[in-house]
Amino acid sequence: MPTKLPPSTLLVPRRFFSSTTPKHSHENPLGLPQKGTIPRFQRGLPAKRPIPSVAHIIAISSAKGGVGKSTIAANLSLAFTRLGHRTGLLDTDLFGPSVPTLFSLNSPPNLTPKNQLIPLTNYGVKTMSIGYLIGSESAPIVWRGPMLLKAIQQLLHDVDWSPGLDVLVLDLPPGTGDVQLSITQQIPLSGAVIVTTPHTLAVKDAVKGVEMFKKVDVPVLGLVQNMSLFTCPCCSTKTPVFGGTEGVKKMCEDYGMEFLGDVPLHPNIGEDASRGKPTVVAEPESERAGVFMDVARRLGEKIGLGGGGGTR
Repeated sequence: MPTKLPPSTLLVPRRFFSSTTPKHSHENPLGLPQKGTIPRFQRGLPAKRPIPSVAHIIAISSAKGGVGKSTIAANLSLAFTRLGHRTGLLDTDLFGPSVPTLFSLNSPPNLTPKNQLIPLTNYGVKTMSIGYLIGSESAPIVWRGPMLLKAIQQLLHDVDWSPGLDVLVLDLPPGTGDVQLSITQQIPLSGAVIVTTPHTLAVKDAVKGVEMFKKVDVPVLGLVQNMSLFTCPCCSTKTPVFGGTEGVKKMCEDYGMEFLGDVPLHPNIGEDASRGKPTVVAEPESERAGVFMDVARRLGEKIGLGGGGGTR
């Protein structure tokens, strides 16, 4: 029977500054019960291990923060679910977890008899985030590299996704550093999706993300442009608030990437996300929800997701 994660094992960042910090804190930053042997860091690159019961893994990435990557990841996971696929969403942004807010979930997860975390589910999507473990939305994660990398390892390999997922969406943190490299080195990815706005600075950083995935031999499945055009509700005039799309289109041409979709700048997308009911479920018949559905269909075709095509 699943067991509730004991309060004493919940991750409370301030405990790591106490003089009574347990010696195993760097080996078990999520505070999971100590049953069996927790693997230690090894020299050299770790061997990639598939996540049990997960068929495909897609990383949603942006080398720059503030471009709406988490909102895109949440809506894509919901779109995969509407297409009939068993879907999970793993929040790997340890410093700024967004999934608890996006899915209106904040309860501590239960544990399996083998001390694996049981995902929390809403709108048909299984989710896991460090935000479920820290106990407070305002509690910061103040960790150095070894703690971060071990926490990522636990999130990747100590979550029970059974009876199985067709696709697991990873919401990566912004940047091209230790966490992103650790993920690409530890698990086999079906591919990555780059998210950017049309703004010149965002596009320049998006290029860095593409180059990172090239260096670690992860295929880039395509690019999603977010917050591209704002349509005035009064006169229907379309305004490119963050500039034109020339830079994004040139980037796709230069790197041979597919332009997967163009998500408009619409206030409802942000409002839906902030109230814990993303656009794909809040306004499933809207044009903007249709963009997410189209992107999910294209991605499904690229990675070989069978079936789907309907809603559920």
